[in-house]
Amino acid sequence: MRRRELIALLSGAAVAWPMAARAQQSDQIRRIGVMMAFAEDDPEASLRVTTLRGELMKLGWTEGRNIRFEQHRSATDPGAISRV
Repeated sequence: MRRRELIALLSGAAVAWPMAARAQQSDQIRRIGVMMAFAEDDPEASLRVTTLRGELMKLGWTEGRNIRFEQHRSATDPGAISRV
């Protein structure tokens, strides 16, 4: 009977382990870098960034609370983006 109890205990611990790991969320703010070869005032680029932010918000990510956006754009010199 002891062997069955040990197996049941280990099985229960194995099932509960992932739940405990997910419960320990860090309060760290994640950083998202958006690098685009568009001008600052390009409406298409602004629409893309706005859409990205909206979709992330639907998934529970809120700017200033758990994510921060950094945008870098350069329409004249796309290589300048990689030097940021």
